Amino acid sequence: LKLMAAAILAKGPTKIYNVPDLTDVDIMLSVIESLGTKIDYDKKEKSVVIDATNITNITADYELVSKMRASFIILGSLVSRCKEAIVALPGGCAIGERRVDFHIKGLEALGAKIKIENGYVHAKAAKLVGADVYLDIPSVGATENLMLASILAEGATRIQNAAQEPEIVDLANF
Repeated sequence: LKLMAAAILAKGPTKIYNVPDLTDVDIMLSVIESLGTKIDYDKKEKSVVIDATNITNITADYELVSKMRASFIILGSLVSRCKEAIVALPGGCAIGERRVDFHIKGLEALGAKIKIENGYVHAKAAKLVGADVYLDIPSVGATENLMLASILAEGATRIQNAAQEPEIVDLANF
């Protein structure tokens, strides 16, 4: 799912292999497709091509994002690529309430201006600039969102107390 969010950063097609046939994959692809990307998901080959050449929408709709918390991860990619993102606050979490303040604090450290209004996070940045970011808790989602936001930022970003799960390493390798 996080690699799909990372594909938004490419100004051309990205092919991801070994994509399982899961509802979460379908939801994430719907979120990304709603931004104007072209999706070619071959369930038989277990691959997806995401072509983010022409992103036409910076708003990730509440109805889609609320179905799966992991889709909130596109916030970092969108603000990095498009300089602005409007993403519904996440839902779809079966293990209880988890805040997004670490995501917000980190994006602000990179130079984004953030407003939370009517159930949406609105992030805007003329330019993101690398920074040292300290996470109070090693949050997987915040680590991923900050990694994605930092990809196209000017300069280096160092995330201290970052999450270290295997999916973080996978995203870094991607």
